[in-house]
Amino acid sequence: MKGIVCTNCGYIALDGITPEICPACWAKKSFQEKPDAIVEPSTATDKLEANKKHIPQINIEKKCGLIPDGCIDVNIKIGATTHPMLTEHYIMHLDCYLDKKFIARVVLTSVNLNPAAGFHLKVDKGRFAVIEKCNIHGAWLSEADL
Repeated sequence: MKGIVCTNCGYIALDGITPEICPACWAKKSFQEKPDAIVEPSTATDKLEANKKHIPQINIEKKCGLIPDGCIDVNIKIGATTHPMLTEHYIMHLDCYLDKKFIARVVLTSVNLNPAAGFHLKVDKGRFAVIEKCNIHGAWLSEADL
């Protein structure tokens, strides 16, 4: 899937608008359009394992366990089969969007972290999206309605 990508940090503009300043790393005018910015899940038999380890799984809890009033928990796990977190192969970061607008980046390091994150949103509707960036296999997208 094509996308507008920050050449400095890898942020992808889901809304298709090239920003003047990258919302993830604050680099100025560092964007280019890439035809393969986001990996398209494959139905080919030899690619199904890659799908299982890379497509983000989004779990939405309408009642927050931490902030009880006006909060939705959104938990993300990378892969139906948990993605490895090794020095040579790991998830670099998760970029999160609400209605195609960037809201947060979680930077992950290899070895000591699991490929997962949680957010406490103060909205009750919209379309949540996450792009995970694997250091070897690129960026993968998943979306869910709140």
